[in-house]
Amino acid sequence: MKVLRGFPKLPALVRPAVTVGSFDGVHSGHRALLDRLVAEARAEDGESVVVTFDPHPRVALGRAEGLRLLTSLYEKIDLMAAAGVDAVVVVPFDREFSSLSGDAFVRDYLVAQLGARTLVVGYNHRFGHDRIAADRLRIPGLRVVRVDECRVLGAHVSSTTIRRLLDEGRTAEAERLLGHAMNEK
Repeated sequence: MKVLRGFPKLPALVRPAVTVGSFDGVHSGHRALLDRLVAEARAEDGESVVVTFDPHPRVALGRAEGLRLLTSLYEKIDLMAAAGVDAVVVVPFDREFSSLSGDAFVRDYLVAQLGARTLVVGYNHRFGHDRIAADRLRIPGLRVVRVDECRVLGAHVSSTTIRRLLDEGRTAEAERLLGHAMNEK
């Protein structure tokens, strides 16, 4: 798997299918998204590309009080590689980057710089400071694929839910939602 740092000087990617997010924990919901990403890329004989952020946006924007990250950047990358992802673009996240509109981010970075043809998003994903929903994007040549909510044994899967379970000492339940064991830190 290729690990690329930021958007400047990206190598040419082959018919990329792209997804975007923090992917903290690379939990079962993330893995459903990654599975779909990889399938979409393979169907087009292209590459699956994850765009993620470092540091986590809440950390960069000073809203991380009490935030317990589930995985380090390197753990996320390893879990994405195990899911069959072809490339990860790690974007340095800062206040300036956070000021982009969703439309500008998708158009100017994902399409213009990465060459995205397919954008795979979670059911509730929003882009940019204006929190635009993927179904409101109108970018010629970009196909948007939406992945439904993931539930495990009736429980909604999210990093927030997993963090809450861990805070309550319910590690086994958290690991069920993660879909893998927690690394000892």
